[in-house]
Amino acid sequence: MAAQDLVGTARGVVDAFNAADWERCKSILTEDSECDEVGTSRCLVGHREIIPALQGWREGMPDVTGTVESAVASGNTVVREITWQGTQTGPLSGPSGTIAHTGKQQTTRAGWVMDFDGGLGQAKPPRLRHAVIHATARRPVAVVPSLGPGRVLA
Repeated sequence: MAAQDLVGTARGVVDAFNAADWERCKSILTEDSECDEVGTSRCLVGHREIIPALQGWREGMPDVTGTVESAVASGNTVVREITWQGTQTGPLSGPSGTIAHTGKQQTTRAGWVMDFDGGLGQAKPPRLRHAVIHATARRPVAVVPSLGPGRVLA
């Protein structure tokens, strides 16, 4: 698979999230995909854990959208700069509990790295790392504390 195809597949995850198209998300992920949410310290394995986490973000911020500002592929890795924008009008669940709606708008710039198993010949990403670059808002929605001891991705 060409580098541009990998970038397209990586963008597809954000597009599927924006459309709340969970079946499309499932088709992009694998049973053993790993998602390392650096900001929440959550390590999720497989679409059965990753998709409910994505749905949880959507539940807390029903209007949230991600905009891929830039993307680049090198070897079997795609790096994307994403701007997430939304308003927390619903409960936001995280590893330390649930935060009641705040009504606050937020804009979060993040980097999302996707490593594709098998290099350019494999279209499904088994490992995703999502890290907040810089959060901007009138005020951040909330800070979700670390999970503490728990599962670590190899």
